[in-house]
Amino acid sequence: MSYQAFRGSGVALVTPFTAKGEIDFNGLGKLIDYCIGGGIQYLVSLGTTGESVNLSKEEKVAVLDFTVEHTMGRVPIVAGFGGNSTHQLIKEIGAFHFNGIDAILSVSPYYNKPTQQGIIVHYKEVAKAAPKPVILYNVPGRTGSNMTAETTIALSEVENIIGVKEASGNFSQCMQIVKHTRKEFLKISGDDNITLPLIALGFDGVISVSGQGFPKQFSEMVNLSLKGDFESAKVLHYALVDVTDMLFAEGNPGGIKEVLRLAGICEANMRLPLVGISPALQAKIKTEFDKILKKD
Repeated sequence: MSYQAFRGSGVALVTPFTAKGEIDFNGLGKLIDYCIGGGIQYLVSLGTTGESVNLSKEEKVAVLDFTVEHTMGRVPIVAGFGGNSTHQLIKEIGAFHFNGIDAILSVSPYYNKPTQQGIIVHYKEVAKAAPKPVILYNVPGRTGSNMTAETTIALSEVENIIGVKEASGNFSQCMQIVKHTRKEFLKISGDDNITLPLIALGFDGVISVSGQGFPKQFSEMVNLSLKGDFESAKVLHYALVDVTDMLFAEGNPGGIKEVLRLAGICEANMRLPLVGISPALQAKIKTEFDKILKKD
């Protein structure tokens, strides 16, 4: 598979839960169909939005296997494999079969705040162990440490590392990555509301949260941007900008699960310590949801 399969709109899928806290596979199937039917070009399973830290090893395997089976090869699938222990992460990668998985999204080690050299060595070991191509994931707001542009540039030359999901929100850092990595190295936005300007600067697309709630509008915005039609893309960007901010106002994935509840895809249940969003935010999201659907 060409790495360009990951150019465009990917979504970081939620993991739907029943009221009893069990995985809602029916809801997950409906979500997969909704995304693909709306033009989403690839799926990311077991990312932060999928509440992967709240799933057991057995549940993670079950979610990945179901996603592969239900997708039936319609779009590529990226699996989230990350952690703050390099040794443990390599063991987890070695224990999984990866049948039907096309790439790995691996978050920069969190909590223990490694140095930049520690991040480089970590990813080199992961790339060496991984049976599928690796996409780096820099999200300082969650990991507690930033993977600098210089580190990403160095890792872009490592065999089996094909791109980065960059969610620092730092435009200067993003521009350095674009300028100093080869064209084939994928630059993927991890921030929905700055995807359009990042594509204008040379990014290749996005792994989105809001895209699964509004797949048709979001994927069209990304595709128009990649074609250079920024005037048309801006119309869609500004139609989604307010609701996208709302999705993160009380933490992720509470907001997007509320959108999916409104869309009839799944319930908005989450596992503790995550809880549902406030009634006030629910009302605001519903107003924007109805407005966007009316425009469509």
